[in-house]
Amino acid sequence: MSVENWHELADPARLAAWMDGQGLESGPLEDVRLLTGGTQNLLLRFRRGRREFVLRRPSAALREIGGKTISREARVLRALAGSPVPHAGFVAECTDERVLGARFYLMRPVDGFNPNSADGLPMPHAGDPALRRRMGLAMVDGLLALHALDSREVGLEDFGRPAGFHQRQVSRWLAQLDSVRELSGWRGPDGLPGLAELAAWLGANCPADFTPGILHGDYHLSNVMFRRDSPELAAIVDWELATIGDPLLDLAWLVVTWPGADGRGAGTIEVHPRDGFPSVDELVERYRAGSPRSLEHFTWHLVLAGFKLGIFLECSYARACAGKASMAHGVKHHASALRLFEGALARIHRLPTDPIAQEGANP
Repeated sequence: MSVENWHELADPARLAAWMDGQGLESGPLEDVRLLTGGTQNLLLRFRRGRREFVLRRPSAALREIGGKTISREARVLRALAGSPVPHAGFVAECTDERVLGARFYLMRPVDGFNPNSADGLPMPHAGDPALRRRMGLAMVDGLLALHALDSREVGLEDFGRPAGFHQRQVSRWLAQLDSVRELSGWRGPDGLPGLAELAAWLGANCPADFTPGILHGDYHLSNVMFRRDSPELAAIVDWELATIGDPLLDLAWLVVTWPGADGRGAGTIEVHPRDGFPSVDELVERYRAGSPRSLEHFTWHLVLAGFKLGIFLECSYARACAGKASMAHGVKHHASALRLFEGALARIHRLPTDPIAQEGANP
C-alpha cells in the first residue's frame, strides 16, 4: 500500500469524526505516513492538532480475524500502562467497524529504531560494541520486566488458558503444518527431517508444571525498538500473539532467533554489525540472574521454540511454493526451518553444538 491510497483503509473524514467524539484534538490529519509493519496490518502515523498518533488496524483481507487480534493488542497496551515494560502508550480503541470497516486503535508514536535491517544499525550504536552488548542485555531486561507482572493485577486474568498450555503445543503446531499440506508445489512435511522425533520427544519430556505469566509470544529483534540516544529499549511492539502461558518460551524464542556471528538469525532477522552483541549463553544467564523462575527444563523450551518457529517458517515456504507469498522469502524461511530443526535435534541428543545444554541449563 502506498501513502497515496492509505485512505482506503483509514478514511480521513470518518477517522476525524470519530476522534472528535473522543476529544482527540481537532482539524485535518496532517503529515500522514505509513510505517513498516508487515502485510497483515496497517500502521499509519499522522499529526492532528498538537499531537501525533499511530493508527493500527488489520488489512482488508484479514478484517474479521485481524479485528480480534487488534482488540487483544489494545487490551495488552492498556494493561501495560504505568508498568516498567517498554511499550507504545495506548490512546483509544474503536470497536465499531462502521467507522473504518474494521476495529482499530490509536497509540502514541515511539521515538526509536528497529535494529533488524540489512542496512545496518544507526550511529552511535553502529560504532560502539559496548552499546551493542547493552542492547542485547536490554532485550532480556524487557522480558524480565514483562514476566514480573502479575496478570491478575493488570486486568489480564482471563487473557489466556494456562492450564494445559504445554500439552497443547505439539498438536496445535502439527495441525498448523497439516493445514498447508494440499498447497501445490510444496514437498510436504517430509521436507522437515526430524519432525516426528521432535514431536515425540516434546510430548515425552513435557514439564509437569510452570508459573504462568504474560507471554509476548513472538519476542525477537524484529519486534523491539531501541532508543536513538542509548542502548535501552524504547518499546516492545507487535503484541498480537500475547497470551497467558509459560513466559520461558519468550526467552527460548529470543535464543533460537538470535543472530549468529554472520549477523543473521532465524527467518529474515539480521543485524549489522554483529560484534559486541551478547552470546545466547549470556542472554540466558542474564535472565537466570534476574528471575525467580527455574530454568531446570529450559532445553525443553528451546526445543519447543525451534519446533514451533520451524513449522511457522515452513508454512510460509509452502505458501510461497503455491504462489501465495514471496518465493525469495520462502526460500530463506525453508533454510531457516531446517536449521532450527537441526538445532533442536542437536539439543535432544546433547550434541556439543548446544552451548545451553553444555552449561547445564537443563541438568
